[in-house]
Amino acid sequence: MPSAEASPTAVSGALPRSVRIGYGSGSVATGAFGTVPGLMLLPYLTDQLGIAALVAGAIVVAPKAWDVVLNPVAGRITDRSTDPRGPRRPWLLRAGLPLAVLFAVIFASPGFDSTALEAVWVLVAFLACATAYAFFQVPYVAMPAEITDSYDERTRLMTWRVALLALTILLAGASAPAIRDAVGGRDGYRVMGLAMALLIVVGVLAAYVGTRRAPVRAPAAGAGSLREQLRVVARARDFRLLLTTFLLQALATGTMLAGVDYVARHVLGNPGAATLLFVCFVGPALVLTPAWTAYGERVGKRRGYTLSSLLLAAGALVLAGAEVLPAAAVYGAVALVGVGYAGCQVFPLAMLPDAAAVDARRTGENRAGVYTGVWTAGETLGLALGPGVFAVVLALGGYVSGTDGGTSQPGSAVTAIVLGFSLLPAALTLVSLLWLRRYRLDAATVAAPEGSPA
Repeated sequence: MPSAEASPTAVSGALPRSVRIGYGSGSVATGAFGTVPGLMLLPYLTDQLGIAALVAGAIVVAPKAWDVVLNPVAGRITDRSTDPRGPRRPWLLRAGLPLAVLFAVIFASPGFDSTALEAVWVLVAFLACATAYAFFQVPYVAMPAEITDSYDERTRLMTWRVALLALTILLAGASAPAIRDAVGGRDGYRVMGLAMALLIVVGVLAAYVGTRRAPVRAPAAGAGSLREQLRVVARARDFRLLLTTFLLQALATGTMLAGVDYVARHVLGNPGAATLLFVCFVGPALVLTPAWTAYGERVGKRRGYTLSSLLLAAGALVLAGAEVLPAAAVYGAVALVGVGYAGCQVFPLAMLPDAAAVDARRTGENRAGVYTGVWTAGETLGLALGPGVFAVVLALGGYVSGTDGGTSQPGSAVTAIVLGFSLLPAALTLVSLLWLRRYRLDAATVAAPEGSPA
């Protein structure tokens, strides 16, 4: 097979700090989009628009399910893109700015007399927003495989990305409910949507400007149809194992995210506790992300990923007692989840470009976009199914929807909220390790010369 030819600007050593920070800034956009709908959209539908839990769950899932189909297509399109600025970077603007506008539209319904029309507005706006997100997220995630050849440098690159992602989750997750509650009612959701849209714009522009000095190594686009490319990617054993692990953990995270507002209101009895829960969840990640990076460089990415997963699951298991535990213990358990969550972002995101780079080195063809398209499809599916699964749990528990956010709930619904927030994500995380334990790519494998086993 032909070998990949690096451009003169391709590097195997350290990237400039400005590039690391610039690339990481894209997580401000992805973090806002990934966090706020999962946190706010289901309560908006059930407690503000009065939409039944199962229907609301379907509205939350459908646009993300569309992305599962669209993401590999977006990857294939960006694989074949040519531009003096690089094959991926222009898409940050092309899709990122529409993403911000459409995000605000989701919560900007003019107010219909019909619940059905309200549901249609949200569904159509969310579908359009998810489409824009696919064409931002896929090239963004593909970039590390092309801007550095270094196994360890990819981990360092992810340190900035995850640190800024954690900061965004903290900022967006804490401020979104606070903005909603400060303004109140439908207007609260509208103002919150506009504020988050502006945050997305900041991330998009910072990532585009910050990566202008990023070196690019882009082998020729893979030959064959998209179906043939997907078939090649599907045969990549280690990528398949890593994706399955990450998908199950994305489902676990999506389920917990969907439950935060419900736990605050119906378990802790304090709507404002949603902000504190987010601080407890994300605060450890801000502090410990560099520590996870250092730990991974010492023991390997897979072992680091395993330990962080176990910590996340342990914290979730403790939360099974949230109905009887003091509030301080609940916050402490969420903080333990946050410690694990930081590693569960750093390691898989650093392992993904390894798999794409091994394939490019072996074949001389660039499938980074297809790899990341499939990856983000899996992540999107997991995060989308999380609120959907949580909505099913609510329905099974007899949750009562309303239009004022203060509807009292039966004991069965409160128990369902706790179980969906604790035992379910813990079980998903532990099961995911069955696939991770068979993953084999390491520093020696990734650095192996062409023609050696990979």
